[in-house]
Amino acid sequence: QVQLVESGGGNVQAGGSLRLSCAASGRTFSSWSMAWFRQAPGKEREFVATILWSGATLYAARVKGRFTISRDNTKSTHYLQMDALKPEDTATYYCAVDPSRYYRQAVSDYNYWGQGTQVTVST
Repeated sequence: QVQLVESGGGNVQAGGSLRLSCAASGRTFSSWSMAWFRQAPGKEREFVATILWSGATLYAARVKGRFTISRDNTKSTHYLQMDALKPEDTATYYCAVDPSRYYRQAVSDYNYWGQGTQVTVST
């Protein structure tokens, strides 16, 4: 049974940084794709970033250059380093994993999700 546990959300002022973590269990994830999505109130869940088994990464345009996704296969954990945060980054952030070796950006591509962690960026 795959389980994902997120941590690291919180409140931060604009321009600040946060680091989210997502610890996975129940499988060997070294060949899986790992991703982050977010959902703001009243909006649909949207893709933020993904990292493949190879370490290759893909970012949404609105976070590229500010956010960095990484993974530690020894810990079955992936991370999202968020720098230069803006108020519009305020959302619940969800991690997700998929056994695919290819980029997956749609919510429907993922069957395994974390519980979500709140990130609030104030002016």
